Amino acid sequence: MLSIPYNNIIIKYDTMKLRKAIVPLFVAITAFVFVQCSSDDNGPQITTLEIPPPVQLNLNPTLVAEGEEIFRFDTFGDEAFWSGTLELNNAILGEANGGFGPGLSPNTALAVGLKVDAAALPQSIVDAISAGEVDLDDPATTVALLGLDAVVGVKGNFDSDGNLTTVGITCALCHSSVDDSFTSGIGARLDGWPNRDLNVGAIIGITNNVPIAELLGVDVSTLNTVLNSWGPGRFPAALLLDGEATTPEGELAPASLIPPAYGLQGIELATYTGWGDISYWNRFVAILEMGGQGNFADPRLNNASQFPIAVARGAFDVSVTEDLVDSKLAALREYQLSLLAPQPDANSFNEVAAIRGKAIFEGKAQCASCHPGPVFADNVLHTPEEIGIDDFEASRSPTGMYRTPPLRGLFVKANGGYFHDGRFETLSDVIDHYDNHFDLNLNPNERTDLEAYLNAL
Repeated sequence: MLSIPYNNIIIKYDTMKLRKAIVPLFVAITAFVFVQCSSDDNGPQITTLEIPPPVQLNLNPTLVAEGEEIFRFDTFGDEAFWSGTLELNNAILGEANGGFGPGLSPNTALAVGLKVDAAALPQSIVDAISAGEVDLDDPATTVALLGLDAVVGVKGNFDSDGNLTTVGITCALCHSSVDDSFTSGIGARLDGWPNRDLNVGAIIGITNNVPIAELLGVDVSTLNTVLNSWGPGRFPAALLLDGEATTPEGELAPASLIPPAYGLQGIELATYTGWGDISYWNRFVAILEMGGQGNFADPRLNNASQFPIAVARGAFDVSVTEDLVDSKLAALREYQLSLLAPQPDANSFNEVAAIRGKAIFEGKAQCASCHPGPVFADNVLHTPEEIGIDDFEASRSPTGMYRTPPLRGLFVKANGGYFHDGRFETLSDVIDHYDNHFDLNLNPNERTDLEAYLNAL
């Protein structure tokens, strides 16, 4: 027994019972203190989704404005290719208007993914379209829209009598869309968004594409089969360099998805396989793919075994008298770097799940090892074996590797699929792939939470 005086009263305690009472109390207090210290060590509990802001750049507003104009309307002189060689202008006009074929009506144009900038339409035209007073099956209406600079990424040129003489294409053709605020395919511009509705193969298919068939060493029928296999939102830039239209298994090769031109802040390599930086790739595309007039040199293309078409074209060393590309690259890059990735609607994902998903992204799933914020890419090239896919597209580049793609605005890619060729239809498929490839052992709830976080980026 233990005797303790209190207010002149002797209180006796059974020490055995006291010991039994104190021990669990001590354990409880110790546990409470440990939890408090642990919570303090890890910082406050996260109750809201925290995503780091994009890399802040000190951009020149004058160059940004110039770059916007170039991105939207500059053809770099590619009318010589699209009109002089492929006769796209005559394909648009159609036989009834002095061209050839059925012509390209607005309804057909929208069906192959061309977009119309609603801001370029006068109110009288908007009212007439709404009232059904405009013939959207007449190619002449498409010509009128070209006269208004309303067809996104297609630039029409007219003579003094208002006749369409030539057309060219701009960066916006593949790398802009619209918000469909007027109707499907017509709305406010969304610069930098990949046009995953654009059927480049179908558009080339209506032109006089004999010169392309001859370049690739095939007949027109074979070329059209290849063009028709691409589908919306795809274009294989390497085809005009290596002529590889089939996989090693003999199947038609999937064309690469058109990539976004937004969210490139802090990104060093602008393409799926890391050919070069933004300005390198803009020059490459403007001259070698769009058919623009400019100087280009890359000795890596002077490799007949890997790039036979490039060697035949002399694409490894292009020299012109008047360069219409080089002086515009700085402004074009500045504008692209001003285009932030779009943010998903707050109601499009489960925020509570996304908070848990962030912990999985940075922890168990190890996603952050290759996709660290704020860029959400490591600017590193990875071998096909590292990411668990084939090397078909990588082998068509000088690097033989794949770059880590930035993840901001990932929800936009839901239209077309993920990875360079859209091989994974959903984000869930991507997660399953890496779960298996890296033996992550994610349970179903963890997969769901991780997908919520990715959709929140």
